[in-house]
Amino acid sequence: MLTFILRRLAYSLLIVVGVMVITFLLFRVAAGDPSAALLGKNPTPDMVESLRQELGTDKPLFWGHWRRTEAFTAVSFRSNHLLPGVELPPAAVIRDGAAILEPGMAIRFHRNFSLHGPAERARVCWQGELVTPAGRQRAETPRTLDLPLSPGTDELELGAGAGCRLFSVMFFKAQKSPWDSQFFDAMGELVCFQRRPPYVSFFNFGRTLSTREPVIQVIRRGVGPSLLLMLPIFFGELLLGIVLALLATAFKGTWIDKTLVLLSVIGMSVSYLVFIIFGQWYLGYYYNFFPVWGWGGWRHLALPIIIGIVSGLGGGVRFYRTVFVNELNREYLRTARAKGCGSLRIYGRHLLRNAAIPIITRAGAILPFLFTGSLLLETFFGIPGLGYAGINALNNSDLQMIKALVIISALLFVSVNLLADITYAWVDPRIRLK
Repeated sequence: MLTFILRRLAYSLLIVVGVMVITFLLFRVAAGDPSAALLGKNPTPDMVESLRQELGTDKPLFWGHWRRTEAFTAVSFRSNHLLPGVELPPAAVIRDGAAILEPGMAIRFHRNFSLHGPAERARVCWQGELVTPAGRQRAETPRTLDLPLSPGTDELELGAGAGCRLFSVMFFKAQKSPWDSQFFDAMGELVCFQRRPPYVSFFNFGRTLSTREPVIQVIRRGVGPSLLLMLPIFFGELLLGIVLALLATAFKGTWIDKTLVLLSVIGMSVSYLVFIIFGQWYLGYYYNFFPVWGWGGWRHLALPIIIGIVSGLGGGVRFYRTVFVNELNREYLRTARAKGCGSLRIYGRHLLRNAAIPIITRAGAILPFLFTGSLLLETFFGIPGLGYAGINALNNSDLQMIKALVIISALLFVSVNLLADITYAWVDPRIRLK
């Protein structure tokens, strides 16, 4: 058992690392630079520089000696938009993602602020003939050139020769360690080793981009309401689904069984939002049985818990009934009937115990996805849990908070699956974990 648990923990760690890598690629590569979304349309260069340093998005992606800077204004002509600090000749034409410069024209970049120390360089992507401080360059196809900038350079001028097409100009500053990259920062958010006690820290997600509050503090504040909502839904749906499925199995083929199956199919076909809107309107607003918004204890949780249980009950009853019906013709049940065992003992002990494996499997599969359901419930009912925080993070483009919730969801999924595997051996002695 111990060997199995340790091996599964090692596998789980690999899964979490894989989720971290995928999350890193999605949030840092696909999502691009968050400074444009967070700072508005016309941020100053020093504002962009400060935010990138705080988020670590100015660092190299995986490994490198150079990091981005706004000491000079970077430009990409794919956007057809020039920022202050870039002087383009009036006769230049921007077309097809490039600035087309006639011979003799020049584009100038003026310094925004001084770095006081780090070496700088410009990375130019062009095609044709380009005149740089290092000399004349020629490229028949699009090419990238790194130009070192002398200390104290306040202006960079790039001249045009024959057929010059300029695609982009980016600026970088030197950093000491090539391992200081966005990827290793992302890995350090899960586990970070320190030189001072406690030497190891976990879940260093930084601060939210909207409120500047530590992300871990927001998570701790939202865990309580989310658990008070999710756990009653989970256990209520599980227990009530099993009881109704046993009832349908015991009266298989009768009107009771057919009615329960029909209601289960109807429940599976109705959208989650329909249950929420119906419950809020009729039980909350029209009959005033429950409050429909706010957080003040169990009275505010009663209606969302009822909706969560009812919305998932149809699929649970349908699944458990199928499992129980498949067990009806097994020899151990015929033997129990031949010995004169009562229906309660047959269905409540023998049948339920031998059908425990698929029940545990489904319970382990739906528990992590209750977190997704809580997104809607917490948002519609104003419950300040993790789901509510996730919706606010999406609305505010708070990538730090969204990334933390993705990692927590992965940890929850891995932990629940490990617990389900251990429970298999506990409920069925025939299973040996190796």
